[in-house]
Amino acid sequence: MTPRERWLAVLCGERPDRVPTDYWATGEVTERLLRELECADQRALWKKLGVDKSVHVGAALRDPRPHRAHKTVWGVEKTSIAYGGGIGVYQETASHPLAKAESAEDVLAHEWPDPAWWDTSGVRKACESWRDNPRIGGTYEPFLLYCSLRGMERAFEDLVVNPEVAETALRKIYEIHEDIIRRTLEAAGDLIDFIYVAEDLGSQDSLLMSPASFRRFIKPRMAKMIQLVHGYGVKAFHHDDGAIRALLPELIEIGIDVLNPIQWRCKGMEREGLARDFGDRVAFHGAVDNQETLPFGTEADVAREVVENIELFAPRRGYICAPCHNLQPNTPTANILALYRTVHEYGAPPAKRTVRPSPAGRAS
Repeated sequence: MTPRERWLAVLCGERPDRVPTDYWATGEVTERLLRELECADQRALWKKLGVDKSVHVGAALRDPRPHRAHKTVWGVEKTSIAYGGGIGVYQETASHPLAKAESAEDVLAHEWPDPAWWDTSGVRKACESWRDNPRIGGTYEPFLLYCSLRGMERAFEDLVVNPEVAETALRKIYEIHEDIIRRTLEAAGDLIDFIYVAEDLGSQDSLLMSPASFRRFIKPRMAKMIQLVHGYGVKAFHHDDGAIRALLPELIEIGIDVLNPIQWRCKGMEREGLARDFGDRVAFHGAVDNQETLPFGTEADVAREVVENIELFAPRRGYICAPCHNLQPNTPTANILALYRTVHEYGAPPAKRTVRPSPAGRAS
C-alpha cells in the first residue's frame, strides 16, 4: 500500500497492511537526520525511515504589499529565540498588533489580509505531485492566531472582561480562513484528504479556558469549519495539545476525524481511557511521548511505547503512529530510528506479523 492508502484505510475504518506513520520534527532534527542517514532530501529521508508522511498542499500566499521584514501576513512581528542552550531556535512573537485594541471598531481597523492573496490555482498540481502521500489542504487555528495578534495574557482576559474584542477578531479570522479553505476545496477537493482544524485548549494539568468560553468563542465556528470540510468529502485533522479530555465529547460531536497529538502524560489523557471511551469514534495520531520517552528514554523504552500504542489504538477506529509533537534536537537519532523500526516490525495485523514483542516489551 502507498502511504496515502494506509491513511485513508484508517479513516474508512479498514485495516491497512501496517499501522501508518507520520514525521514531525524541528528543522534542526531534520538537518541532522539528512546528514547522518546520508539522504539527499526529505523525500529520501522519509523513504529511509519508512514514514507515510503527510504533506501540506494548500493555497500559495501572494502578499502584494511591500516586503515587511520579520512580519507575518497578519502583521505579527516574529523573532528567533534560541532554547536549550542553543540546541535549537523557534520563531516567537515579538509584537502584537491588536495589543491596544479596546473595541470592535479598533479590531476592524486593523490591516487584515485579503483572502484573495491566497492563490489556489496551483493546488491541484501540488496534490498530483504528491500522488502517494496523504495531503493536508489548509489550516484553521483561530485562538492561537488571536493570541499572536493580541498577546496571550490579554487574549485570555478578553474572554471574560472584553468579549466584544475577542468575538470580533475571531469572527474576522474565521471569515478569512473560510474563504481560503472553501476556494482550496473547490480547486482540488477530491485530491485533498484533510484540513487541519486545530486549537491548543489544554495545559499539562487542565484546560486553558473554561468549557463555557470554549462553547461561546471556539466551538460554533470550529463546527462550521468542520461542516464545510465534510461537505467536500474531506476529513478534519484536529490538533489539540494538553489536558483536553473534558472537551473531547464535544469535539467528537462536531465531527473531528483524527485526534492529535495524544499527550498522554497530561492529566486525564491516559491512553487506556482515551482508547476505551473514544476509540470507536475518532482515529488517533501521535502518542509517542516526547516529554520523556523520546528525548530521555532508551531504544527499548521507545519500542515498548510504540507497541503499547499499537495494541491500544489500532484495533479501534485506527492509529497513525508519530511523535506527539515535533521531535526536538535533544532526541537521540537511535530513538527516532527505534520508533519507526518498531512500527515496521510490529505494526502489521496480528496474522501478518513476523515479529513479536519480547517480555520486556521491546520488539525483537
